[in-house]
Amino acid sequence: MTTKTRYFVIVSTLVLGVGLGTGLVAYYVGFPAGAFVSRGGPVELGYVPRDASVIAFANVHEIMTSELRQKLHHALPMQENGQQELQNQTGINLETDVDTVVACMAPDPANTSTPGAGIVLARGRFDETKIEALMREHGAHVETYNGKRVIVADPKDVDAAASTDNPQPAHHLNSSVSLSFMEPGLAAIGSTRLIKAAIDLHKAGNNPQTGLESVTGNDELMNLVRSLDNSNAWAVGRFDALRTQARLPANVLSQIPAITWFAVSGHINGGLRGTLRAEARDDESANNLRDVVRGFLALAKLGSNARPELQAAMQSLELGGTGKTVSLSFAVPAELFDVIGAAVNQHKPAVQ
Repeated sequence: MTTKTRYFVIVSTLVLGVGLGTGLVAYYVGFPAGAFVSRGGPVELGYVPRDASVIAFANVHEIMTSELRQKLHHALPMQENGQQELQNQTGINLETDVDTVVACMAPDPANTSTPGAGIVLARGRFDETKIEALMREHGAHVETYNGKRVIVADPKDVDAAASTDNPQPAHHLNSSVSLSFMEPGLAAIGSTRLIKAAIDLHKAGNNPQTGLESVTGNDELMNLVRSLDNSNAWAVGRFDALRTQARLPANVLSQIPAITWFAVSGHINGGLRGTLRAEARDDESANNLRDVVRGFLALAKLGSNARPELQAAMQSLELGGTGKTVSLSFAVPAELFDVIGAAVNQHKPAVQ
């Protein structure tokens, strides 16, 4: 990886990790007031392309200031080198500058065998001039696209003078990583192709007749978003996108019942509770999935008998859903995280 792209990768990985990775295990809580558009979901979804395969939301500020996060930070202190490097390279402090993130994955039309590209829309307080200066200092260049400044880190060292009058080839758009400010306080970070698509949506709005439409026009995904409870983190999308990303062995994939859509939402404050939901292809697939989950629950609850501190969490697991829908709810009390922290600290080597 070149120095020119390293800090962009840090930005994308950190925020995608919060928005997608942690979101997939329901690590968040409650939407902020006013964060919904009339069709459901945060307003940032208006910048996400219609063909997005996975979308996720996280209230970073509430997570960072939550009682549970403080408890874990105290019990399991970890070096935050990536977070510090992000601040050094871009001037963005993840804990104090970012309020919420919306992230998505979208298929690459030029290569359908890969998981596709990603974009993160981070809302918060950003010094645009400082961020651009720092990034240019570390090798980025600035393009102009549809009236917007786009800071580009291109691994193929594309001409720094590129602009809308000098369009880049498709391989550049799919491989380079960019940052642009959609509006004051809203930074878009990710695939150059998706950044430029977001700018087009910002400028022209939804226009299905020209093929320019955001995910708010995708009824299947938006129905999942509207079905979520009041959680400030969630992830929804097509299950095949997860299968591709996970790169599971063929013998494992063959044992997974046919699932079409998934949705995860969660609530975190002192403890953690959440719900995982899957939409199967048909009723038979849903019944097969319930059988798999029941077997897992039986083993988990049996194993918790020897660990009293785990019993509350295991007993909270509840299987539900009807027809093609299968759901699993759970709750993890704050006391369990105290036990985990104590166990980890007990096995740490003594400082000489």
